Formats: sequence, structure tokens, C-alpha cells
Amino acid sequence: MENTQKIQLLFIVLIIISVIVKRVESDPIQDLYYDNSLIEDGETYFSNIRQLTFSGENAEAYFSADGNSLIFQSHDGDTLCDQIYIMNIFSGDTKLVSTGNGVTTCSYFQYPNCEKIIYASTHLGDKRCPKKPDYSRGYVWKLYPDYDIFRSNIDGTNLEQLTTDPNYDAEATVAFDGSKIIYTSMASGDLDIWTMNVNGTEKKQLTTRLGYDGGAFFNTQANKIVWRVYHPITSKEIADYKSLLASNSIRPMALQIWTMDSDGSNKKQITSNSAANFGPYFFPSGNQVIFSSNLHDPKGRDFDLYAVNTDGTNLERVTYFDGFDGFPMFSPDGKYLVFASNRNQRKKGDTNLFICEWNYR
Repeated sequence: MENTQKIQLLFIVLIIISVIVKRVESDPIQDLYYDNSLIEDGETYFSNIRQLTFSGENAEAYFSADGNSLIFQSHDGDTLCDQIYIMNIFSGDTKLVSTGNGVTTCSYFQYPNCEKIIYASTHLGDKRCPKKPDYSRGYVWKLYPDYDIFRSNIDGTNLEQLTTDPNYDAEATVAFDGSKIIYTSMASGDLDIWTMNVNGTEKKQLTTRLGYDGGAFFNTQANKIVWRVYHPITSKEIADYKSLLASNSIRPMALQIWTMDSDGSNKKQITSNSAANFGPYFFPSGNQVIFSSNLHDPKGRDFDLYAVNTDGTNLERVTYFDGFDGFPMFSPDGKYLVFASNRNQRKKGDTNLFICEWNYR
């Protein structure tokens, strides 16, 4: 009888150990707090959503190769400028990795080992925040000429300047195999897509048509590129574009999504509407693109996420929040989506980061 009790006790202990081991080996993101009340009706692709930031303007969050960290830009207060931060997704620990001077934008991990990061900054031209854009001619994006692209260690040390053109150089991302940086530059006198090696050498222009080409990303295989485009067509549009460009500004009111091969060939337009479509990112399969658009808002203020096949078919709305949803990126394993949103604001103007599981169909 005593031996039987010992065997039963041992069996119970083994069960407890197996449960603990399974818990440790489970997906750590799933073990963290989530709030599905933040999922709007119709957002059927989302489950187990978590809010990652809770104040200020936080945007353009991109995963590290292991999926454990995000790099993003943030500021909290009208007198402050965006700086670059890295967040541990599990602990929430966040560290400043840019210089703290000027304004920064468009940060990314240098794949595949992610021991370095890249971002654009104006700090060499002026350590102060630049003046806000002039909206007297309507809503515009400011293209600060002092923007150059920099690379540093993951903690912000050993800062290297990768571009030295006197005009705008920004919007840089890195191929998953670490072979190339892709970015937007005015080196040609217009806003075009360029590539370069991760050390800043062998710069190559991929687009030449008049207009704005920006916000480019490689697919997982690094053989395709997706980006946002505005090509003025009429004489009035061309005159307006050139006039704004001369004052280092653009009007992002009609942007379309395009794809091309990594060498700049085989350019194809995949959206065709009157909306502002931006922030495109490939699905892990490479057969679809997720992006943000104000397509369903006649006033043009409400941005939602959409998905479309790379041949332009099967356009589908993903989010239904009455406000802004943008800058989507899939985790390297394809399980999660991170995006920026105005949902669950603590104060007017807040844009925060959210992560959720993606429900494939």
C-alpha cells in the first residue's frame, strides 16, 4: 500500500512538471495580458490583442528577427520631436537608442542578426526640433533636407552616417537577408527609391518617374519590393508637385501601392483609387500586401488596414476603427501583427502601438 501511494505521488509530481515545462515552452506572447475589447466588430483577423504603449504619438514599429523586440519612433508632447526607441515585447522595457537631438524617423533593425539598427535623423544639421510644417497650402509632409540615414549598434553607440546628400534621405528599411538597405532620396532632384549596401556603399536608383516614391519594404525572400507612389499626371498636378517639392514638402493625398522586383524591374500598380494608400507590407507568403487607406471615408480622415493580392485582386478591409489604423508589420514567423492606432486613447492625439495574433483563413 505504501509503495502504491509513492507511485501515485510520483505520477502526480511528473504531471505537474510536464505542465510547467509545457508552460515554459509555450509562446510567451500568448502568456501576456491581452484585451479583446479593443477589437472592433468586423476585425475577424485579430485575436488576443495587446496595447504596448499608452501615451504620446508612437508609430512605425518593426520587429527584430527573433520577434522579441520592436524598434519605433515616439514623442509625447507638442514641443518634442520623434526619437527612436527599442521595446522588449514581453517585459515592456523601452530604451532610447537615437541621439535625442533633432528629429528622427523610419527606424529598422539590420537583419539578419539585428546587432545594428538604422534610422534617419536631422541632428547633424540642427540639434533642435525643426519647425512644424506650413499647412497654409493644405495638409503636407515636410521633407527636411537635414535628414540623413545613420547606422548604430543596437544600444545607439558607434553611430555611422550612411548618406551625405544635402537633400532628403530617409524611409530606410533592410532586406531580411541583410543584403541591402532600401530608402527614399532626393539625390536625383526628385523623390525616388534607392538601394545601398548596409555600410552605405553602392547606391543605386530604382525609380525615375516624376513624383513621390517612398516607404519601401522587401518581401521575406528579398526579391520583391512594395512601396507607395504619387505620380502627378495633369499639368496642374505637376506644377503643384514641383512647387511643393521646391519648398521640401509633398501633399500625400493620393498615394497608390506598387510592387517591383528587387532590381527595379517589373513595376506593377496594385491599387487604383482616389484614396491615400500607404504603409504597405508583404504578408509572409509574399502573395498579399497589407496597408493603410482612407478608402472608405469620404472626408479622408479615417484610416483603416486593408489587404490585397499582389495582382491587385481581392481587396479586403481588415480594421473598422473610427479613427487611425496604420503602419502594419507581420512578425517574422507570421503569427502576429503590430500596428499603430488611435484606439483606446487616454488623451486626444495619442497614437499607440498594438500587437495581436493574426487569424489566417
